[in-house]
Amino acid sequence: MNRSHEASDSLQILSWNGGGLSNRRTQEYDINALFASRSPPNPPLPNHQRPHNSPLSIPIPTSRIEFLVSISSFMSSLDCCDSAGSWVNPYGLLFNALALIPFWHYLLGFLIVSVLFLYNFLEFHLLEDVFSGFRGSPVSLTYNSCSHIYDSVVSKCRVLRGRYLATPWLSSPHIQTVFLNFHGRPPAFSYRRQLFHATDGGTIALDWLMSRDVSGGALLMDSSISKNDTTPLIVVVPGLTSDSASAYIKHLAFNMAKHGWNVVVSNHRGLGGVSITSDCFYNAGWTEDIRLVINYLHKEYPEAPLFAVGTSIGANVLVKYLGEDGENTPLAGAVALCSPWDLLIGDRFISRRLVQKFYDRALTIGLQGYAQLHQPRYSRLANWEGIKKSRSIRDFDNHATCLVGKFETVDTYYRRCSSTSYVRNVSIPLLCINALDDPVCTREAIPWDECRANKNIVLATIKHGGHLAFFEGITASGLWWVRAVEEFLNVLRSSPYMHVQQKMWSSSPHSSLDSTIDQGPYVNIADGMVAAMCNEQNKDDMVEELPEPPKNSDEEDNKMAFEAKQDEHQTEAKDDVSPDIAETNNQTTFVQDVKHFDSISPVRRCLDLLSRQNRCSIWLLAYIAIITSWPLVGSALQTVFRKKLRKFSPAALFRTYALK
Repeated sequence: MNRSHEASDSLQILSWNGGGLSNRRTQEYDINALFASRSPPNPPLPNHQRPHNSPLSIPIPTSRIEFLVSISSFMSSLDCCDSAGSWVNPYGLLFNALALIPFWHYLLGFLIVSVLFLYNFLEFHLLEDVFSGFRGSPVSLTYNSCSHIYDSVVSKCRVLRGRYLATPWLSSPHIQTVFLNFHGRPPAFSYRRQLFHATDGGTIALDWLMSRDVSGGALLMDSSISKNDTTPLIVVVPGLTSDSASAYIKHLAFNMAKHGWNVVVSNHRGLGGVSITSDCFYNAGWTEDIRLVINYLHKEYPEAPLFAVGTSIGANVLVKYLGEDGENTPLAGAVALCSPWDLLIGDRFISRRLVQKFYDRALTIGLQGYAQLHQPRYSRLANWEGIKKSRSIRDFDNHATCLVGKFETVDTYYRRCSSTSYVRNVSIPLLCINALDDPVCTREAIPWDECRANKNIVLATIKHGGHLAFFEGITASGLWWVRAVEEFLNVLRSSPYMHVQQKMWSSSPHSSLDSTIDQGPYVNIADGMVAAMCNEQNKDDMVEELPEPPKNSDEEDNKMAFEAKQDEHQTEAKDDVSPDIAETNNQTTFVQDVKHFDSISPVRRCLDLLSRQNRCSIWLLAYIAIITSWPLVGSALQTVFRKKLRKFSPAALFRTYALK
């Protein structure tokens, strides 16, 4: 074979001198000359037969592959032999070489590996902020294309249409969340405590902060507000095991009061330093308390525009309440912050990764502390031993929430109390804010399509922010979402799209809190639960006079409001005052209509609830029932009316015609 085009390479071969590696000689061989040789030299002698001063020779193979294999075997023999020709452990040589590296090199490498691990484990985004020039991430808005709330309200909010940049030394959702709960830098002020007693005997602590209490940055503690006060009022619903003393609640309350709002924090039952005075406990879907508080505030201060803000579990409760009542709510607008939306998905998420399990355990400890405060009632109504041994939120719900709330399983409780299925029924302006890196409430549960389909909802999602944190500024002195809420509500209050309730009928499930399985928010026939058709009442349903309707309302609405006002004046008038004949006839007719409403209202409520939750599914079930049962029904009808149908058969008609 012609090898003239190949280059002439040279090979350096180490020779053995005296069996050691101290004296080495290099011999160069022409590769072409080596392969041209037909007769390879004699093989080398074994090590025990080789003279002490004889060099170690390498056999020249006849092919290149054999040549490379011989070189490889030779180098391998060197690794396992020392100067005396005995076998040496290669790991020992490796450890000896590693011992020569300075210790601080190892320490530096360990620090680098640890930083990289923590950077990914805690989901830091500092490098992302640096590469973006600390411009922050934009706020993503999801809304209906025909939404007037976006066109007339959100589009005018600079905060929601801007960008959010987290505090550089808090550029991690976990660091932000932990910092908020353990420090948070809340403003210093004091609330005014009001104890609200529910109809079932329960006690709810309402903590007030007036706008004049923090005017000028000083605490004035003036007298309570009057019934005719027109200052806007905002109701705050805290999160799980949180109360008015939580840092983020204080940030919101102080900022809103500083901008001219009156703030009332509706603490959950058993929180805020108030004992449980009934057998009803709050949970993730218990909307009765917030409904009672909102109706009470609207009745006490009818001239004040009423808004609501829910945080975490409180946001889930608020959205569920808005979906249950629809137009029948006195709220003019609402905001939901970091809502879990779907509790079943959230339960799977919080037990998925190691870092989420820390939050699961921390929240469980908080729930156990809450149960410890009310041990006498929990020992009687729930499994106290199971509560003490709970290691997750699901364990606590299994041993406490399901037993107190009369839910069959934990999954049933999560499904029935999730606010996702109520989003489509929200009928007032609602702003929803969620962080995509929320370590507690996963982005997987956000109802994107439901929010986009509802014209009254605008969903704002931010790439970073943690759970209820959203710290901003070098000193982390403020929360981004607090500024967003304040701006949104102020713009909404000055817009024509603020919701105004026209008429409200008080319903019996909302005024009785005997249990959670047959009352208001927990009625769900689709889940296989039996719903209570009606509840006995001691008083007839009353028609409540509501705020004055807008000027552009039609004549029919004005007439209805006028008749309701006449009815109220008649009930409050003395016996010696007799109205005109025409007014008496109108009042008699209206009272009859009210009594007629009382007789059918329980059935109507259940039908409305069933239609809201199923809608098209009812007609689909009816269609399926007709199609599947028609063969059986048709056979039965054919058997019963066979003789009669024979008279109208073509053969019978032909015979009759032939006889004629």
